[in-house]
Amino acid sequence: MEQLRPVSKKEKIIFPIMIAVVVTLILPSAGPLVGMLMLGNLMRESGVVERLSKTVQNELMNIVTVFLGLTVGATANAEIFIQWGTIKIIILGLIAFSIGTAAGVIFGKIMCKATGGKVNPLIGAAGVSAVPMAARVAQKVGQEANPRNFLLMHAMGPNVAGVIGSAVAAGLLLMFFGG
Repeated sequence: MEQLRPVSKKEKIIFPIMIAVVVTLILPSAGPLVGMLMLGNLMRESGVVERLSKTVQNELMNIVTVFLGLTVGATANAEIFIQWGTIKIIILGLIAFSIGTAAGVIFGKIMCKATGGKVNPLIGAAGVSAVPMAARVAQKVGQEANPRNFLLMHAMGPNVAGVIGSAVAAGLLLMFFGG
């Protein structure tokens, strides 16, 4: 694939603001989730709060993950957690992830044909919201096939789009079924 055009600092700063505003206006229930995702991007790209941005990306993220795991683990009873309903949710998640990856590869192949081979079909597999692992897997598989393949930056686009799409889907589910 060809190298992407350089993105200006102005575009990198405007993007998270516009995404947060548009998603919040269209779907208010997804606003907090998308807003926090975009706040992280804005902090990193602005360069104004570099120390805070590094803390949020590393130490704070690890601390929150540990506390979240501890609180969920401490409050989960085996009798409640290990039930058929939980197993069904895990199976449905695996099926959804598999279908999402397969559909991404299929649409990647369609894009490859439509553009005359300018799009590598592997980037479609990165469309699931497993950031950045799905993009890294696409990069690794692409380099195994051709050591001159550098797909990581191309794969991050659909990867981030998958995250935004998942947040919007969560907002829709909250709107229709939740509080």
